[in-house]
Amino acid sequence: MSENDLHIEEQEVLLPENAYTELKEGEIYKPILLGNKKYPEINAWTVTWGILMAIIFSAATAYSGLRFGQVFEAAIPIAIIAVGVATLAKRKSPLSENVIIQSIGASSGVIVAGAIFTLPAIYIIKETDPTLGAQIQVNFFQIFLASLFGGCLGILFLIPFRKYFVSDMHGKYPFPEATATTEILVSGAKGGNQAKLLLIAGLIGGVYDFLMTNFQCWAENITTRMFKWGTELATNYKFVFKMNAGSILLGTGFLIGLKYTTIICAGSFLSWWFIVPLLGQYGAMPDGTFMSTLEPEVIFSQFVRYIGIGGIAMAGIIGVIKSAGVIKRSFGLVFASPKKAAGEQTEVIRTQRDISMRIILFGFIGVALMIMAFFFTGGLSMSISQVLVGLLVIFIFAFLFTTVAATAIATVGTNPVSGMTMMTLILSSFILSAVGLQGGTGIITALVVGGIVCSALAMAGGFITDLKIGYWIGSTPMKQQALKFVGTLVSALTCGAVIMILSEAYGYTGDNALVAPQANAMAAIIKPLMFGGQTPWILYIIGAILAIVLDRIGIPALAFSLGMFIPLQLNIPLLVGGFIAWFISTRSKDELINKARKEKGTLIASGLLAGGAIFGVISAILKYAGADATVPQCYIDSLPFNILAVIMFVGLCTYLVLHSKDRSKKIEVRR
Repeated sequence: MSENDLHIEEQEVLLPENAYTELKEGEIYKPILLGNKKYPEINAWTVTWGILMAIIFSAATAYSGLRFGQVFEAAIPIAIIAVGVATLAKRKSPLSENVIIQSIGASSGVIVAGAIFTLPAIYIIKETDPTLGAQIQVNFFQIFLASLFGGCLGILFLIPFRKYFVSDMHGKYPFPEATATTEILVSGAKGGNQAKLLLIAGLIGGVYDFLMTNFQCWAENITTRMFKWGTELATNYKFVFKMNAGSILLGTGFLIGLKYTTIICAGSFLSWWFIVPLLGQYGAMPDGTFMSTLEPEVIFSQFVRYIGIGGIAMAGIIGVIKSAGVIKRSFGLVFASPKKAAGEQTEVIRTQRDISMRIILFGFIGVALMIMAFFFTGGLSMSISQVLVGLLVIFIFAFLFTTVAATAIATVGTNPVSGMTMMTLILSSFILSAVGLQGGTGIITALVVGGIVCSALAMAGGFITDLKIGYWIGSTPMKQQALKFVGTLVSALTCGAVIMILSEAYGYTGDNALVAPQANAMAAIIKPLMFGGQTPWILYIIGAILAIVLDRIGIPALAFSLGMFIPLQLNIPLLVGGFIAWFISTRSKDELINKARKEKGTLIASGLLAGGAIFGVISAILKYAGADATVPQCYIDSLPFNILAVIMFVGLCTYLVLHSKDRSKKIEVRR
């Protein structure tokens, strides 16, 4: 394609007025990039930067999710970086290129979510049950291929629904994340400054966390146990205050906001400051030993957290039940789309051109054959009938829940993928057990099936955001779809490597272990399903009932239940970050100033989160290689070690507040 064939968009671009509103009868939406013109989309610049973003954010998101139980969406930071580097490089047609970069790079977040929700459960079972663990062999290809197959299935299943979600339902679905990302891509003029701010915040958060975790300059967790009275309070009354002092959770809390961080912490406070002390005073274990002899952390890990697991599972089931209508409608849509698309494919304009249904069909066949080959050769020892059953389970559940995931993202911006995956895991465990899969092979197979389905659902939810962005701006859907496979491959490779490194470096049991709340829930569910062992059903039922009650009174049950399951020290900094977000966005009487402060704070928080996570991966690699720093134990046990953590965390919060509020001066000058 020559330079003369390309249409270069103007410097000042605006979304059409009807971009976010329902179309009247006969009204047509015309995107920024016109459908009858060609624009640079696939070239060395877009592919290189897209792959780089996929690698960086796959590593950062996997670290954040496994280490702290929080997965952040990468689409917005990637969009900011894409705009910034395009501005610095003075690209002639940045808008069309940035959509592709964002689409490739955004594969990172969804692939990671699909992988870490299920596949680390293999490591967890191997660590917690040595007898069963001896039957389980974990390798890189199990993690990598499960993520890759699931991501590809998510893309293939979603393509037939693209027109329905992004065009037919124009203005009816809000697409909150797609809206925010589109606004960033369109506002290219301020993108360079945004990228610079994001980079500075990333360096601050990264260096801060690196000094804390790798060099152990100060304590990673602030706790009342640093004082004698705090130790006595924990031992005698089972009450303890703990808070992680890192930058990742502070930034994550800012992005989540005060409402949801309050709900998460409410669940955590119920677990740690009510149920744990209550059991510590009056509870007894099955063998008759009083729980007063246990530390509060032990009471939480061995008993109370199972209430959270029950709540998480029930919250997911509630989400699926509420989406039953979407599943029903999906059958008609997917079978009607191929017939219609087959006759229109050669006639449609560039902005409505999808990958042909014939290629999609061959894609399904290719993925199915590769999954079968993996089941036969991946060390799973499966018979032909078991392979066919496993394949059928994957395709049925992936298809049923694809539109649920897409609709959830389109409406509220969140994907109930963990709940749908739990349902898949429970049902697939029963089915696979019925066809003779037992022991370590049965567990690995069930978790791989769950991992593939989970990755497919996560990809479907994330990819519909990319396609909506492309629809608003005027990208070529076929090119987005083709390069999404590239992003999926790169993200799956990176995610698989990071999961293995972190699992070996930190493990999932003991002090400073990986949290991985969803994977722990999956491991807790699957073992008794496959072996019929002791299961804390009473605690699960209590959590399930609590989730139902919360849903009935309008409180998000999943957020509350996650708070009950995730350790206290990982939830309190979320509340601090959420409070800061509320504080800086409500101090002025001028809403314009409040909005600008919140926008700048969002960039800084994103930088703190991404930088801390990236440097965290570096720390894990150094620890894995045995190159981490050693600090005298006498310093780690000292009061200054802990007090310095308080001072540094307050300083980090101060930086976030002051630099976010600094934006108001520029607004007043512009007036």
